[in-house]
Amino acid sequence: MALGSAPAKVILFGEHAVVHGVPALAAPVSSLRAYAEAVPGVGEGVRLHAPGFAESLPVGLGAAEVDNALTKIVHLVLREVSCGMPNLAIHVHSDIPIASGMGSGAAVSAAVARALCAALNAPMDSETLNRLVYEVERLHHGTPSGIDNTVIVYEKPVYFVRGQEPMPLRVGAPIHLLIGDTGRPSLTRDAVSGVWGLLKQDPQEVTAHFETVRRIVAAARSHIEQGTPDQLGALMIENHQLLRKLTVSSPELDRLVDAALRAGASGAKMSGGGRGGIMIALVEPHTTEQIAASLHHAGAARVIATEIT
Repeated sequence: MALGSAPAKVILFGEHAVVHGVPALAAPVSSLRAYAEAVPGVGEGVRLHAPGFAESLPVGLGAAEVDNALTKIVHLVLREVSCGMPNLAIHVHSDIPIASGMGSGAAVSAAVARALCAALNAPMDSETLNRLVYEVERLHHGTPSGIDNTVIVYEKPVYFVRGQEPMPLRVGAPIHLLIGDTGRPSLTRDAVSGVWGLLKQDPQEVTAHFETVRRIVAAARSHIEQGTPDQLGALMIENHQLLRKLTVSSPELDRLVDAALRAGASGAKMSGGGRGGIMIALVEPHTTEQIAASLHHAGAARVIATEIT
């Protein structure tokens, strides 16, 4: 038996603008993970088992011809390690809400790749794994920034600029967050496409929004590294308002953001692709319970407490 796992992620600042070259800050959520287990199979080839999915991989199918994320990551790994089709069953399960903006797809791909490498006794370095998971992310998102796979594979907070080597984000003091899940799927590909459309319609205004996000990210990075997370709240609120202008928020997200702020959160914003999915609220340990209750009352399907360190 060979095991692999990978965490969820949250974008703290800079989603959507990151696609257009603006820096973003993101962190893993280690308490929510995707898991994969590889065991000897029955018959030829690899069979993948996941909730609502079971597929035998035909021997000899090239990765370029595969349009399913689970099958594609298997073929990419086998090609990378120069291995023929093994006889394995891979069982997948995940605690991460699907299509929520938390990187479920990237986490599952990374977990499957790690389990497969372990089963083949073929260790893979993080840089290579990151590259392969990014290839799979292109199936999900079209033109992804690469931030999901980077945070999830390296399992560390990062300062991320598209096309550049990610930089570790040093967290000077713990950041306490509540994650509110709207329960409405977030289709990142559609949201990213929508922002591209706005940029074509009004490049001057949208570019100005991106530059404001750049300033917000720089200030947030400074506060995080200096250990003054209490200064992040106003920046979160400002970032959320800009995301609303980019039309990637939703009534459900706005309702949860407002509920968190009314209940005492010092900041709140949507996180990830938007138009559904999740929001995050900046809390203190002693306010967590009351703010979580407020989020549930405002319609959150799930509320998750996490600490960024």
